[in-house]
Amino acid sequence: MPRPTAAQLVYGSATVVVTTLALLLLSGTESGIGVALAATTALALGLLVAVRLPQPRRTAHGGAAHQGAARAAAAPAHHALDGIGARERVTAARSSQRAGEHSLRR
Repeated sequence: MPRPTAAQLVYGSATVVVTTLALLLLSGTESGIGVALAATTALALGLLVAVRLPQPRRTAHGGAAHQGAARAAAAPAHHALDGIGARERVTAARSSQRAGEHSLRR
């Protein structure tokens, strides 16, 4: 069973809270059975909302679709380093990461 996404948790929880408050305010119930019925109804509705949210699409590599877009955006930078050895790649990556940093030395 896949893990719930953050959107499913947020929408489901918000639905439970809002529905419970709305049912209690609209019904005006004060009995324990009425409160339990309103809470159970809200919980069922929140679960239904969370389950019905669309899942993120998976790519052929098993990652989410937005991760594939991030990899595609980073790909051109790696193509320039194809003919360089591993040590030169690390050095080039370190120098490019520090290019925008300010020096603390005077």
